[in-house]
Amino acid sequence: MLGICVCLCAVFSHVLSQEAEEPVSYTCTEGYEYDRVREQCRDVDECALLEDACKGGMQCINHFGGYLCLPKSAVIYISKDGEPVPMPDPVPPVPAVQLNQPQLPRTSSAGSQRITYTSQTIRCATGFTAEENNCRDIDECATGRHTCGPEQTCYNTRGSYTCQCPLGYQRSGDHCVDVNECDVQSPCQHHCYNLIGSFLCQCDQGYELAQDAVSCQDIDECSFSSYMCQYQCINSPGSYSCECPDGYQLQGNRLCQDINECETGTHNCQDDEMCWNYYGGFRCYPRNPCEAPYTKTSENRCICRSQTECQGLPPSIVYKYMSIQAERTVPADIFQIQATNIYANTHNTFRIKAGNEGGEFFLRRSSNVSAMLVLTKPLSGPREYVVDLEMVTHHLTMNYRSSSLLRLTVIVGPYAF
Repeated sequence: MLGICVCLCAVFSHVLSQEAEEPVSYTCTEGYEYDRVREQCRDVDECALLEDACKGGMQCINHFGGYLCLPKSAVIYISKDGEPVPMPDPVPPVPAVQLNQPQLPRTSSAGSQRITYTSQTIRCATGFTAEENNCRDIDECATGRHTCGPEQTCYNTRGSYTCQCPLGYQRSGDHCVDVNECDVQSPCQHHCYNLIGSFLCQCDQGYELAQDAVSCQDIDECSFSSYMCQYQCINSPGSYSCECPDGYQLQGNRLCQDINECETGTHNCQDDEMCWNYYGGFRCYPRNPCEAPYTKTSENRCICRSQTECQGLPPSIVYKYMSIQAERTVPADIFQIQATNIYANTHNTFRIKAGNEGGEFFLRRSSNVSAMLVLTKPLSGPREYVVDLEMVTHHLTMNYRSSSLLRLTVIVGPYAF
């Protein structure tokens, strides 16, 4: 430790003119100025007046009649005259720091005060540099004092540095080589594909990548659209399936096809009953639909032979059955009625005689011998409609008319398929 003592004394001269007419003047030595209030010389604080009084990072210390430029690491003690000078506190240990043996501090007295300062020289380990009274870490990355390759990134550490490669690479000397994450980590839940500097995960069919880009989560195909299945979509892990209601079977992957119970024998109709299949089910009807005074002459045809009993009744009734889906688009042609016997000099008219109280149907005449039944309103099912369609024949030469009746049973299924 190097000790330096500086002592400056305040001196002033007093010149008094003996001539009565001349004014009194005072002169102070350099570094002082006269204080007319106290009538004495006062020290000038050069550190406050002079900008950059000390160079090279030194600190300015005002002193009697001048100032001192001392290192910032100097320890300064101010004591009154006669008091012992305190010894400096021991410097706390700093890693990789070696201190020179200190010398005893030197003091100098000036006026009634004494100023003592000391300075110390420190030696730092590799990776550190001396700054004030400490060892500061050297940033090798910022100063270029490193050996990292062009592909590597330098990261400063305390007293040293480290070279690191980008994510997905590993060090090989001063180069970076790709890391095959698929072999090292197996990060993907399903399938892993290595890329240069990275990797890619893919999922099995029916799954999609989660937000973490490595896990796979099920795709709910049923949420995509109501048209995935014609009736009901059932989601399952990695897939989905379509189901059909009772009376239907799955056709392909999404469509529902009606099961014809009358053909498969999965019905409960009796021997005297006829099985009629409709969309989504079946119904049993009497094989002989004729009621008195009508008698059956052929399949589904009933004739009234008694003129007295059949007065006011159609001479014949033909029974027909048909099935349609629910909510069918309208208008729609659904059934055609046509005369079985054609006579010369006749004119036929057609009408709906019964069963159209709700206005669901309309009978359009197509020709002199035929007419078309038109559906005018969408129908909900399951429901049964019985519609009587009448054909009236006018005999022009004989001047009389006759009629025949077709009793049509329309069965509406429960679904639109």
